[in-house]
Amino acid sequence: MLPILFRDEHLVAIDKPAGLLVHRTVLDAHERRFALQMLRDQLGCHVYAIHRLDRGTSGVLLFALSSEVARVMNKTFTQRQVEKHYLAVVRGYPPLQGEIDHALRRCFGDDEADDEAATPTAQQAITRYRRLATIELPHAVDPYPHSRYALLELAPLSGRRHQLRRHLKHIAHPIIGDTTYGKAAHNRVFRALLGCQRMLLACTELRFPHPVSGMPLTVVAPLAGEFLRLVERLQWTATLPRAWLPAGAVTADG
Repeated sequence: MLPILFRDEHLVAIDKPAGLLVHRTVLDAHERRFALQMLRDQLGCHVYAIHRLDRGTSGVLLFALSSEVARVMNKTFTQRQVEKHYLAVVRGYPPLQGEIDHALRRCFGDDEADDEAATPTAQQAITRYRRLATIELPHAVDPYPHSRYALLELAPLSGRRHQLRRHLKHIAHPIIGDTTYGKAAHNRVFRALLGCQRMLLACTELRFPHPVSGMPLTVVAPLAGEFLRLVERLQWTATLPRAWLPAGAVTADG
């Protein structure tokens, strides 16, 4: 059963687990589990995916319960009326805060075929970030005797494919666990020494006007599973908003 974060007669939001595709795809013909079909079967009605999360990304995923609401929400996303917040663990120590303004050519999504992704020109893409915490681990990676990592809050102002992953790579602070844009040596550190197998990127919060009432709506997906255990182990929980942590999360004071 997919965890439901919000539901009314117009919208439903789930907490998508890492490793789950949103749609059926020809790129992975052997996969039999997709968020769209799973939620449809779970609710017993048709649902319309409003936006996408990469397969390795967890967190808030929105669906409409009618085509009319889906159209309104698609327009809301296109007009940048949705405030998006993500958490990521990255290599190195980025500045305390910054804005990445770097145009991106369209690339393949996890649920797209080749002929869907042919856009020759780069499109504007902007991501704001804020550094929440850092840590230095006593493990040699490449020529360095220690390895440094940071916890970032990310706020994409545009919605390009793989935007956060590509932007963090662009500033030389790739996301840990990202096998496409990341650094294999650092991914191995987290797998072997910290027991973390997933990509450390999660959509923790979406804010937007309700498509029917127009009232402000905030949907939050508290950290869970491997990501939560890692944040607890590195004693980073005190840096996060309480709403982004589940009840009973381990904080710095125990």
